[in-house]
Amino acid sequence: MKKTVSSLLAVSALGAGMMATPAFAEDLAVVGSWSSLPLNKQFETPFWTEELPAASNGEINVQMTTHDQMGIGGGDVFRILNDGVFDVGMTVADYAVGDAPELEGLDVPLVANTAEEAQAMVEAARPMVEDIFKERFNSKVLAIAPYPPQVVFCKGDVTSLEDLKGKKVRGSGRMTTKFLEALGANGVNVAFSEVPGALERGVIDCAVTGAGSGYSAGWWEVSDHLMTIPLGGWDPVVTAMNFDKWNSLSPEMQKLITDEVNSKFEAPAWAAAAGALEADIACLTGNGTCLAGDPASMTLVEASDADLAKAKEILTTVVLPEWAERAGADWVKRWNDTVGKTVGVAVPLS
Repeated sequence: MKKTVSSLLAVSALGAGMMATPAFAEDLAVVGSWSSLPLNKQFETPFWTEELPAASNGEINVQMTTHDQMGIGGGDVFRILNDGVFDVGMTVADYAVGDAPELEGLDVPLVANTAEEAQAMVEAARPMVEDIFKERFNSKVLAIAPYPPQVVFCKGDVTSLEDLKGKKVRGSGRMTTKFLEALGANGVNVAFSEVPGALERGVIDCAVTGAGSGYSAGWWEVSDHLMTIPLGGWDPVVTAMNFDKWNSLSPEMQKLITDEVNSKFEAPAWAAAAGALEADIACLTGNGTCLAGDPASMTLVEASDADLAKAKEILTTVVLPEWAERAGADWVKRWNDTVGKTVGVAVPLS
């Protein structure tokens, strides 16, 4: 209860800070994703606090924080956005699947191995995601930006996908956790910020996250093997605005925000994702030049053809059919007709 009260007080303070702005300015209370990770540092914060206000010639004033700085769980961001407590929120789509299981279809693991393939998958899913956010969260989708591919950090020797059997593994989303369980691992729900401690204490043996995120958060200090098979997909981060706030804006302001988000936030974030995995692996393993800081010395474990074949079999025979039951036939058919055609995968409909 204390945490919830503190979070709401922080939101209230965020809005109160706008009272001193000129009357002509459009005030936006914005809540970003993880404050410690590159997506927020390099793209979210500069865009919302500098680039958009500048592009508006002072007509937009932004007060920004992040959900972790406020003490709000990732799964609560879009619920609170729905209530209009703040105007714009962004977090990993997978954090919201408890409220919208159909949203799992945005980030299916193992079907996109490059940034270009991941972006094509996201664009195919976007109309569906826009409808989900309108129905479930009373929100207008402004952007969908990627984290790096979600790979596997392990403490202890692993050489193949088979070695994950019996291990306690933190998944990066519901579909990933279902995959791990079908593989024979024990899927464990651990918050991102709690993973290093859990690895250190042996609560978990491995954990899935983006390679760059793991480097930034210091996961390499408590793990020693890095499996680069993209078990967790790309963990897209959705940026959305409360629809009541969106509808209160003039058509000119809506166009300005849409154009600026697309060109100065979303597009650069995707462009940066293109070579991110190689750069992140260099930082985590010391194989190559690390531009982000001092390199670590993790052991690189690359996926074999057998690993990839096994993963695709589990995905198509177990994981996606289970998702179909949670999402419902209408959403699955829509997914098959859009995302499925783009990635070459069809979910069987009963």
